[in-house]
Amino acid sequence: MPAASCSPKIHVLPDDVVSRIAAGEVVERPAAVVKELLENSLDAGGLHITVDVKDGGLTLIRVTDDGEGISRTDLPMAFQRHATSKLRSDQDLTSITTMGFRGEALPSIASVSHVLVTTATRQDQVGAQLALVGGAGGAIADAAAVPGTKIEVSNLFFNQPARKKFLKTTTTEFSHISHVVQLAGLAWPSVHFRLTHNGQEILNYPAVSSDRDRILQVYRPAFLDRTVEIRGRAAGLSIRGVMVDPVHARASKIPQELFVNRRPVRNANVFHAVTEGYRSFLPKGAHPTFVLFLESDPDRLDVNVHPTKKEVRFAETEGLHQLVRQSVRHSLGESERKALRGLASAGPSQSGPDVAFMAEPQAALLRDAHPGESIAGLRQDSQINVPDAALRSSMGEESQLAFAQAAGAASQLAGHPDIVPFGQILRTYLVVQVGEELQVIDQHTAHERVLFQRLWRGWHSRAIPSQPLLISEPIELSVAQSALLLKHRDDLEQLGLLIEPFGATAVAVCGVPVGLGKVDAAGLVHDLLDDLTEWDSRSSLEMKVQPVLASLACQGAVRAGRALALPEIQQLTQDWVEEGLIMTCPHGRRTAFRLSTDELAKLFGRVGWK
Repeated sequence: MPAASCSPKIHVLPDDVVSRIAAGEVVERPAAVVKELLENSLDAGGLHITVDVKDGGLTLIRVTDDGEGISRTDLPMAFQRHATSKLRSDQDLTSITTMGFRGEALPSIASVSHVLVTTATRQDQVGAQLALVGGAGGAIADAAAVPGTKIEVSNLFFNQPARKKFLKTTTTEFSHISHVVQLAGLAWPSVHFRLTHNGQEILNYPAVSSDRDRILQVYRPAFLDRTVEIRGRAAGLSIRGVMVDPVHARASKIPQELFVNRRPVRNANVFHAVTEGYRSFLPKGAHPTFVLFLESDPDRLDVNVHPTKKEVRFAETEGLHQLVRQSVRHSLGESERKALRGLASAGPSQSGPDVAFMAEPQAALLRDAHPGESIAGLRQDSQINVPDAALRSSMGEESQLAFAQAAGAASQLAGHPDIVPFGQILRTYLVVQVGEELQVIDQHTAHERVLFQRLWRGWHSRAIPSQPLLISEPIELSVAQSALLLKHRDDLEQLGLLIEPFGATAVAVCGVPVGLGKVDAAGLVHDLLDDLTEWDSRSSLEMKVQPVLASLACQGAVRAGRALALPEIQQLTQDWVEEGLIMTCPHGRRTAFRLSTDELAKLFGRVGWK
C-alpha cells in the first residue's frame, strides 16, 4: 500500500513552486536572509555594511553596503535562479574564493517576501530600483546614484503561513540575526558592521586591523583575557585564533566559532581535534571555547556540500586533524612555559639543586611528544635530586612525596624560581611562595599532575618499571569485570601495573608503577574498569592510555587530609614547578591559585599610593 495517495502521472513543477522549495532550503528564518545578503555585500567589496531590522526580521530586513553595486542591465537577472557573477564554468567549483556562488539566494528570498532593491555602480550617473512581490517584478525605476546596494526585505513568509507559524519569538529570531552579524564581523575585521533593531543600535563594529582587535570588540576583555593564542601551519593549511585557558573552561560551549577561508562553518573533525588537543587539561563537564580561523588552498576544500554552506569538506582530513591538535597542544604548553620563565626570572633558588632550561630546539622536539606541552624540562637522569641528606631523612623512606624515581628521559630546568613553603590549610592546600608569586596549591591535584607527566614520559619511552607489592591485594569482582580486566592484562603490564587472577572472579594487584607509593588497590581497579569499558570506542592508542595513566596517577597521589611537613611541601612544589606549573590535573581539576605581586598590591590597596 503506498504511503500516500498520488497521481501516477509525472509532470514538471511550476516555477513559483520550485522557487518556494528552494527557499525552504536557503531561507530557514530571518537570520538566513541576513546571512545571504551580508555575503553578497562582502563579495561586492563593501567596507561599510549596515543591517536594519524590525520585529525580529519579519517586518523588515534592510542591508545597505558601499560595494560595487549592480548595473541596471544586470539587476533583473540577479533575481533569476542560478544567475550569478561568481562562476563561469563547472571548473570554477573546484576553487571557490567567494562567499556566495550558487545563484539561489536572491530568487529564494524574493519568492517568499516583498523585495525592494536600490543600487548603483561607481560609474552610473543614475541609480536603479526594482520592486518584487513573491518573486515577480515590475519595471526598473530611476534612483539616486549612491554607489553600493540597499536591499529591503519585508513581509517575510507572507505567502508561506506554515513556515511563519513555526518561527520563534521576536527576541529569539533577533538573537539569531545578532549572531550572524557577529560571525560576519569576526570573519572580516577590516569591514565596519552596524546592526539596529526597531531603530535602536545594537552592534557597532568599526573596522580594525587585526582579528584580535575584532574579537575584543565582539567578546570584550573578559573573554580575551582568559584565552591563549594559537598559531600553526602545514602544507596548504594554516590556523590562528584564540582559545580559552583550561583553568577558565566552563560548561558553556559559547563561543565555539570556526571560520574556514572566512566562512563560518561547523566541522566535526576540527572540533574533535581541538578537544583532543586539550586532552588532560580540561575539567570533566567543561568545554573548550575558541575563535579559530583556518585558511586552506581553495582547491583542497569543497564548500558546495550544504545548501546554506554551513559545512565544508577537506581533501586531507588526517593532516588537518594533526595540525589543529598539535597547534592546540603547543599553544597551551607555551602559555605555561611563559609563566615558568617569568617565575624563573626572580632568580635562582638557594635551597635546591642548580638546573638549566633546555635549549629551545630541543624543547620543540620534545613538546609534541608529551601532553601538557608545558613541560619546561624533563630531567636527563632517572633519579630525583633531593636537596640534602637532612631533607631526605625528614621525609622518611615511606613518604609518598619522596619521589625517588622519575620515569623516562629528562632534561633540566634552567634557573628555577625560589620556593618558600609556609604551610598547609585544612591539610589539603599548600601555601607557598614561588618566585614572586604567592600560590595556594591543591596537594592532591598537583601531585597527580607530577605523577601523570612521569608516567606519560615513561610510556612514550616504553619504560615504566613495576614495583612488586609485598602483599598482593585481592579484589572481588563480577564475572564480566574480571574478564574485562584480565583481557587487557598484557596492556596494563606495559603501563607498570601487574594483575593476576585470584580465584573464580577475583583479581590480585601484584605490582604498581615505580614511584606511586601506597595505592588504594580497590579504588584503582574500579577506576580502571571505567577506563577500559571505553577502549573499544577510542580511535587512537594515546586516547586509550591517557585515562588509564590518569587513574594510576590519581590513586598514587597524596590525598587531601594528609599532613605534610615543610620539606615535603617544598619537594612537592619543586617537582610541580619542574613539570611546568601545569594548572590542571590530568582530569582537568585546578592545581593552584596564583597571586602575583601586582595582584597582592591591588588587594591591599598599595597600587597608586605614595
